[in-house]
Amino acid sequence: MKKNNLPKISIITTVLNDETGIEKTIKSVLNQKYKNLEYIIIDGGSKDKTIKIINKYKKFITKFESKNDNGIYYGFNRGLSFATGDLIGIINSSDIYTKNAFKILVSYYNKYNNADFFFGAVKKHYGVLHGYKPWKIFFSWGFYSSHSSGFFIKKKAASIVGNYNTNYKISSDYDYFYRMIVKHKLLGVSTKKKELFGIFARGGYSSKIPMFNRTLEELLIRKNNGQNILTLLFIFLLKILFNYKKLNN
Repeated sequence: MKKNNLPKISIITTVLNDETGIEKTIKSVLNQKYKNLEYIIIDGGSKDKTIKIINKYKKFITKFESKNDNGIYYGFNRGLSFATGDLIGIINSSDIYTKNAFKILVSYYNKYNNADFFFGAVKKHYGVLHGYKPWKIFFSWGFYSSHSSGFFIKKKAASIVGNYNTNYKISSDYDYFYRMIVKHKLLGVSTKKKELFGIFARGGYSSKIPMFNRTLEELLIRKNNGQNILTLLFIFLLKILFNYKKLNN
């Protein structure tokens, strides 16, 4: 298929001091062999060999920026400010795309013209996350497959949602999705379980955050997006009970 018949895909990779993981991420993007690709890498001021590794692939990278910032969501916003593709995806350093990720994505893009975003199945160390259940967003994290690696949004839809809120240091992606799904009522489609978009590396950003801290920020996000206080209290109690059971099993 010729380039003119393919939607332009913008991929954003954020990285900070990941000399052991950045190269496999870059290769997984380039190995898609996609003819209408815009690749943006935002580095938060790495001090190890990360930048040296990125420079090995500079002829394949559309935009590379390296400077100190205030965290991963600043990197997302910088990447979004440069993105011009019909579809925009984010893949963090150390995560990888599967061999046919873009091929599957484009097939869904062409099949579901009214969809604003797509959730591809992703593989984590404990299994495959797949599907999209928007009604779960009001009480659970388990309504989607993945933020990084599995999530793609159309440029027009991304313009409606706006930037990631950098006041949230842990779960700004949840706030982004809440605005996208609840406030703006954008339409999403998910792939089948076997249609994998990506593979998550262990030890990523979110895994380093204590569950209690993440829960508090999530509740704040829900509150700021207008959820009922009694509902928030109920969710909080459920999370306490769930975590208590996990610790005692």
